[in-house]
Amino acid sequence: MTRARHGRPVHHWRRDVVELAALFTAVAVADAVANLIGHGPDGPALLMISAIVLAATAGFHVWWARRHGHAPPVSDTGARPAAETRPAGQSERSGGSAADEVAGVLWRMRTTVKDEPGSLAALCTALAEHHVDILSLQTHPLADGTVDEFLLRAPGALGAAELTRAVALAGGMSTWIERADAHDLVDAPTRVLALATRTALDTSELPLALRQLLGRCAIRSLPGTSAGGGRGPEPVPAEGVLEDTVMRLPAPEGGVLTVERPYLPFTPTEFARARALVELDGRLGPRIPRSQDVLTLPEGDDITVRRVDTGDLAAAREMHERCSSRTLGLRYHGPVGDADRYLNHLLSPRYGRTLAAQTASGRIVGLGHLLWDGDETEVALLVEDEWQRRGVGGELLGRLVTMAAEAGCASVYAVTKASNTGMVAAMRGLGLPLDYQVEEGTLVITARLDPAPVPTAPRSQPPHLT
Repeated sequence: MTRARHGRPVHHWRRDVVELAALFTAVAVADAVANLIGHGPDGPALLMISAIVLAATAGFHVWWARRHGHAPPVSDTGARPAAETRPAGQSERSGGSAADEVAGVLWRMRTTVKDEPGSLAALCTALAEHHVDILSLQTHPLADGTVDEFLLRAPGALGAAELTRAVALAGGMSTWIERADAHDLVDAPTRVLALATRTALDTSELPLALRQLLGRCAIRSLPGTSAGGGRGPEPVPAEGVLEDTVMRLPAPEGGVLTVERPYLPFTPTEFARARALVELDGRLGPRIPRSQDVLTLPEGDDITVRRVDTGDLAAAREMHERCSSRTLGLRYHGPVGDADRYLNHLLSPRYGRTLAAQTASGRIVGLGHLLWDGDETEVALLVEDEWQRRGVGGELLGRLVTMAAEAGCASVYAVTKASNTGMVAAMRGLGLPLDYQVEEGTLVITARLDPAPVPTAPRSQPPHLT
């Protein structure tokens, strides 16, 4: 008997014919022997002895077949490719690789168990039976059960579906699981302290710190009053509000900070940590790093690139007054007279980071914004007419995208008019994969980021940016 690649036995018709012929021959011989012996004086005794001998022979054959029948010879070890030593498709189901088979795969898992003695022990026993190593564990007692958070190292052949099934059989409910990486090996207190340090150094780090603390989530900061002077969002109490997958906290600058996760409910522990970060940010007040770079443009002019905030609002408005209506229209996609109303929001480090290009006399000639938009990141540029086509926009854009990559953003997008060929050229100058979407004259360009720093636009051909 041979075996196909899928492991099922394959029968050959020639072997079946031989076995059938042997069976008929054996029956004929047995009948002849029985007739010959049965009519003799010692016939019954001889038949009994023959039956015992046949039974003993059959037993010996079964024992010998089980011991030596289908085991491969010792010299065969290592002769098969590794892919044929496990069921086909197993590696694809788990998403593993050869390295995963050796080192294991890291998983973050959260599940809910009944709040009764032995429930956690049953869960840990089920994981141990699948050779899963529990690297860290946090428990969050709730009214209707206990939420357990695990960091696991599992065999590479064990996929998320198998893990979830094992947890469910052990009593786990509402299980959520995703791949983890080496950064998750840091214990929770150390990670929270590191995020608090980042937040203390830079106001714009708060949304990023919350994302890293809580995982994939959308963070929106709604000001107390709208840009048009209308009614703002409903206020929340000082201690904040937790509603399943949504938490609302008082924003440090007034208004409401909303954090939303699509599927996984927030635990009271996560809510307390997020509230502590927001309170820390509010106590420290607006702050940005005060570093700057002096650059020489292709034409020989020196400009300074630095972080700016609402303290530079007057200088930014003066630049607006020097820009043409066309330049402002390409940037803000609306009535030019409303442009100044956006500046206070754009310059606030609560909503992102802003870089300014400044001349030796201190005049701002270009602004670049990196804005946290929920769980996405937007880049935007405005360069004064007199300073366009001189490389200012390329310098700002390159630095903004580098900031986004260092902050862990997977992509950035720019919204402009389809006629703004300068912005298109600037995005192309980044040398990153781009996606384009056009709708009613509005162009959205999305750049997928590399982990490495992004170079600025080539100096030999400075793009025309507005």
